[in-house]
Amino acid sequence: MIEFSDWAVDILRRSHQAARRFNPKATVRVFRKGSGVEFALVEEPEPGDRVIDRGDFTLFVEEGITGTVDVVEPHDQLVLRPG
Repeated sequence: MIEFSDWAVDILRRSHQAARRFNPKATVRVFRKGSGVEFALVEEPEPGDRVIDRGDFTLFVEEGITGTVDVVEPHDQLVLRPG
């Protein structure tokens, strides 16, 4: 299960809105990379991704990833904290 801090919801909402101004298909995806995870803008989910639609933003999540999406400084970086 994926949960969100209030700050992460705000960042994801603003990122979603800004990216969609340039590319209507742009969506944030969280996926495994090395020993951690990465957040990136993509146009479509990968096979097996879960699609989380919160109304004000959509997130594609690689299967098996769980935890709480949060934000750290500097530069409002998205992170995934263990569930």
